[in-house]
Amino acid sequence: MGRYLGSSCKLCRREGVKLMLKGLRCETAKCPVEKKQRNLAPGMHGWRRGRQSDYGVRLREKQKIKRYYGLLNDQFMGYFHKAERMRGNTGENLLQLLERRLDNVVYKLNFASSRKAARQLINHGHVHVDGRKVDISDFTTKVGNKITLKNSGKSKKQVKQQLEANPNYTTQGWLQLDRDKPEATIVALPTRDDVQVPVEVQLVVEFCSR
Repeated sequence: MGRYLGSSCKLCRREGVKLMLKGLRCETAKCPVEKKQRNLAPGMHGWRRGRQSDYGVRLREKQKIKRYYGLLNDQFMGYFHKAERMRGNTGENLLQLLERRLDNVVYKLNFASSRKAARQLINHGHVHVDGRKVDISDFTTKVGNKITLKNSGKSKKQVKQQLEANPNYTTQGWLQLDRDKPEATIVALPTRDDVQVPVEVQLVVEFCSR
């Protein structure tokens, strides 16, 4: 399966917002977006931010959300076409599907410092859903799923260290976390307010529908 191997910070600089691709490091002064001299698009002509066309504005919104969840273009379009077939608003359906990805759930539970770290945790077999090992990071969770860890000291130690490193982390309302075990249950479907990246999802729908 293909994956992006370039600099994560370049993606944030290109979109002009923090995509939280490096976890806690993005909250520090080391983040390039925080440095005025580097808060430019990557490349030697990054300072040239001219007026974007309508196409360019919609493309940037699509790229922003795609990179926020760590997807390649074909993966993202697969989610879009699935959202189109669902009842209701296509944009809200799309965001809901992306939020329900297992790697995003593990990240939102603070079991991992970033979505990339969450994917590694899942791919190495440390995460179980309803008592069964799931090593596919794009597994779509649903209401009632119970997220637990592999019954080994190494798995639980790694997650507990992450939880202790960020004790003030607040879990979103659609997730119910037991920090002591640790394990969690999905008690509701995510809403638009649970999406933390500033994106105009209607522009994304318009771009992908063209």
